[in-house]
Amino acid sequence: MRTVYLDNNATTRTAPEVVEAMLPFFSDSYGNPSSMHSFGGKVARHVREARERVAALLNADPAEILFTSCGTESDNAAIMGTLQSYPDKRHFIMSRVEHPAVLNVGHHLRARGYRVTELGVDGEGRLDLEEFRNALDDDTALVSIMAANNETGVLFPIETIARLTRERGIPFHSDAVQAVGKIPLDMKKIPVDMLSLSGHKLHAPKGIGALYIRKGTRFTPFLVGGHQEAGKRGGTENVPAIVALGKAAELALHHMGEENGRVRALRDRLERELLRRIPNSLRNGSEQERLPNTTSISFEYVEGESILLMMDAEGICASSGSACTSGSLEPSHVLRAMGVPFTAAHGSIRFSLSVYNTDEDVDHVIAKLPPIIQRIRDISPFWKDYKAGKPLSALLAGGAGDHGHSH
Repeated sequence: MRTVYLDNNATTRTAPEVVEAMLPFFSDSYGNPSSMHSFGGKVARHVREARERVAALLNADPAEILFTSCGTESDNAAIMGTLQSYPDKRHFIMSRVEHPAVLNVGHHLRARGYRVTELGVDGEGRLDLEEFRNALDDDTALVSIMAANNETGVLFPIETIARLTRERGIPFHSDAVQAVGKIPLDMKKIPVDMLSLSGHKLHAPKGIGALYIRKGTRFTPFLVGGHQEAGKRGGTENVPAIVALGKAAELALHHMGEENGRVRALRDRLERELLRRIPNSLRNGSEQERLPNTTSISFEYVEGESILLMMDAEGICASSGSACTSGSLEPSHVLRAMGVPFTAAHGSIRFSLSVYNTDEDVDHVIAKLPPIIQRIRDISPFWKDYKAGKPLSALLAGGAGDHGHSH
């Protein structure tokens, strides 16, 4: 059975060119880049080259690139490192739809006595800039707003946010894990102070990330140890993964046009045909201001887990916007923040494509998914009640009894 992988916002295939680039550093070129001898020095040159390639992807200076283990570490390092640099300020601003790597740090800070503002979004997943302006004050130590949402692909106006924070002298960090490599991000034009990225979202292996830190930004090291990374992150460099990220960054720069051309067209055709062929379905998030590879679609009166299981049987890999925890089905925090109706939020599926996807992949999903949704609805009491014309209040009242979930 063929596998159609449409879950690239979760992780991506490591590009063959990336695998080839990193292999020598597991065998012949195993030296420590921090060593004084020439054997280690040769390895250090490859680390410098990788740093230059990541910097080129962001149009940044190589000295502004700090290698980390992942996007989560980059986010934590940016937030905690900044707050330690501004100990007298106790206000942190984020959005309600951040990735847990930022959202849960915010919750952690609140428990430690920080004042944390969570900015809302509208039904299209867009930030209210007026609410953002009003949230800024003299006690604000840091703003952290994502560049693109991982579930809906909706883009945030980080250039505007960066200019507003700069006017107030407030540091700004952006989690750009989903955006880097898919859309142009120019650090010469976007005055963010810090920006996070993750290798396994752009065809590098898992276990490598980076944090852009603009020159002059106050930053306290998150990991304290040796002199590596210009004293900003202790720990021996993960050379194979760093080289891999450098190569992936080079490839991403080369494939940017394809991401925004062919991949976008594939995404649009998939979305258009599914919405046309499946009744009671809707797109989550803005149609225009979003990543070129992502679509989140809700199918009313069904549960996302059931859809995923049946798609998996057809070789289709995607993600659900719901998570079943301790027997209680809860829609994602992103969809809740957007106000997606209960009847749709539980049946949301995220499809995220890459340059490795083909027209045949999209054809397969278009052929298989409509009958899957219909089969699930045929046995769904929610769907039967909806078709019988019962009001929404009756469907909600009957949900807990029929399915054992509390909503």
